[in-house]
Amino acid sequence: MIIHSLAEVTGTEREVRGPLWTSRRLLLAGDGVGFSLNDTVVHAGAELEMQYLNHVEAVYVLEGRGELTDETGETHSLEPGVLYLADAHQRHTLRAHTEFRALCVFDPPLSGREVHDERGAFPPPGQAPAR
Repeated sequence: MIIHSLAEVTGTEREVRGPLWTSRRLLLAGDGVGFSLNDTVVHAGAELEMQYLNHVEAVYVLEGRGELTDETGETHSLEPGVLYLADAHQRHTLRAHTEFRALCVFDPPLSGREVHDERGAFPPPGQAPAR
């Protein structure tokens, strides 16, 4: 059985920061469960362009409000209780209207220190994370 708490990972190497977000990585590849789970906060006013070329990501909104624009240009409202899944490597833009908190599941799992590259992607599994 694996048990982690948000308080336990905050302030450790499992807490990874980008300029517009903080990701607390509760489950990682090393936990051996086949996916990773992050508690992620995106700062109010942030706009993140992403395209996960090497992963599938599911995002479940816990707190805050924002919007997601997909690669077709369609915009979707994000608020607590809404889930979105980028399953075909779609380019998408997340805009946080308020501080935005979500649970994010990645397949394949993250190793722990990944940050977005210039395309808004994380590196392939087994490749050294960008710093």
